[in-house]
Amino acid sequence: MIRYRLEVADALAHQFRVTLTLAQPAAEQALSLPVWIPGSYLVREFARHLSQLEARQGDRAVPLVQADKAGWVAHCRGRAALVVSYVVYAFDPSVRAAYLDARRGFFNGTGMFLRVHGREHEPHRLRIGKLPRGWQVATALPAVGREHEAADYDELVDHPVELGRFWRGSFKAAGVPHEFIVAGALPSFDGERLLADTRRICEAQIAFWHGGKKPPFKRYVFLLNAVDDGYGGLEHRASTALIANRRDLPRSGMKSAGDGYVTLLGLISHEYFHTWNVKRLRPRDFERYDYTRENYTELLWFFEGFTSYYDDLVLRRTGLIDEARYLKLLAKTVNNVLGTPGRAVQSVAEASFDAWVKYYRPDENTVNATVSYYTKGSLVALALDLTLRSEGAGTLDDVMRGLWARSGGGPIAETDIAAVLAEVGGRSLARELAAWVHGTGELPLQPLLAKFGVAWSEEPPVLAQRLGARLSDSGGLLKLQSVLRGGAAERAGLAAGDELVAIDGWRLKRIDDLSALQACERPMPLLAARDQRLLELTLPAARASGAVTLVQQAQADAVGRARRHAWLGGA
Repeated sequence: MIRYRLEVADALAHQFRVTLTLAQPAAEQALSLPVWIPGSYLVREFARHLSQLEARQGDRAVPLVQADKAGWVAHCRGRAALVVSYVVYAFDPSVRAAYLDARRGFFNGTGMFLRVHGREHEPHRLRIGKLPRGWQVATALPAVGREHEAADYDELVDHPVELGRFWRGSFKAAGVPHEFIVAGALPSFDGERLLADTRRICEAQIAFWHGGKKPPFKRYVFLLNAVDDGYGGLEHRASTALIANRRDLPRSGMKSAGDGYVTLLGLISHEYFHTWNVKRLRPRDFERYDYTRENYTELLWFFEGFTSYYDDLVLRRTGLIDEARYLKLLAKTVNNVLGTPGRAVQSVAEASFDAWVKYYRPDENTVNATVSYYTKGSLVALALDLTLRSEGAGTLDDVMRGLWARSGGGPIAETDIAAVLAEVGGRSLARELAAWVHGTGELPLQPLLAKFGVAWSEEPPVLAQRLGARLSDSGGLLKLQSVLRGGAAERAGLAAGDELVAIDGWRLKRIDDLSALQACERPMPLLAARDQRLLELTLPAARASGAVTLVQQAQADAVGRARRHAWLGGA
């Protein structure tokens, strides 16, 4: 048994202490800390937070030699147990790493627990030492007495842990216990509503994958950290770590779901869907994780993109949002992709492979060089689903369940996706996959949606859209974050970081000032500032696209209405 003991060394200094005890170590026992966490495709160098490493066998100090940036070798003598202790600095409030202060603690195992080379497949146990008064522990990792046990190292680090004083609620979905942990909520937080709405999501997704059968886990835990400003989630095999604005949580007396709460429900739906789609049904490239380096796959468009397609769709199918709201959310995704010039430069398959250096390392040119495998991947899912449904052969729901059955809930490749699509569709969809996944052309969404009684219209462009730039305003300064390729701002000579001072003689201080100006097509004088120097430029005449809106067709025929109701109802 490989054992870890975790203690709060100094909450005010944000330090955990970890002690690893290893029976019968090798003569030269290799140890290392992962450089990344599965589900977040960036080398994060967790070892930079380790310090004060010491190793002993009984009373004898054991030489611990650093082999590389995240690895060490313990030179042991005999088979006496090796005890390694170290301190971990924890002050990352995201869902990906570790955090500790006087009010709360949280950690993922990838940033905490050294991996014992050659012994990864053995059982691992974790014991959490004495905590500050009143603190609780929440994790999906099974408890064995006063310890938590994992079958192997992969399972150990796939269970985040929340520590502190928090709200705890529970429910059963399809007979399976679920817990919801919320830290940092306001006093007006309505936990019962959150539990009820989450239960509807969980029951719908279990039914989606398994019908009346049990899901592939015995217990599930949601860990939500409510903060003043933040949003995100990271999936795990029997839990998820979430972060959201505390003002977006449901409140006592709240009659209707605001946009913030709907966004939170979409996040919950997204991460829960990952329990199947990426944690079990996963890229064959991820059959075994290599924690020492990047792990490449071209399939994030499927595992993240298709999950992004189903997250809001599940909200509609469970009645948590109506058709109009769902179409509004779908239009937001469409506009996001259409407003990304990089969609004509990079395919979603390429974007998946390049996630390590592009998606997770955004800069001012990202919008021009790449496309999101989340957003465009979700539209690929939409296009495939509507294509299958309009041809009357099956649905994307059938494809997802077919892939689960084909793989036994395990690794798959793109060839498996293509094969099941052909089985469900009654024909090969290789041409569509080549164009939509490996190509950079536009997706045929407008004609497809029309077959489902959904009207596609384009609003007149506002001046901000005509400008061809992404902006931010702060402290009375209106700055360009990104300049879109081929847009008016680029042709005027503007660059990322420039401050917009005035357009057509009107002083600008905030983004709303642009909306107040007429979006005409004539050239307009523009005053900007770069490096404290004023630039007198001309914004050229340019045609621009306005935002797409999606609504139910008022005059849709019976076939279109029936198709739309089946699609949005899950039939």
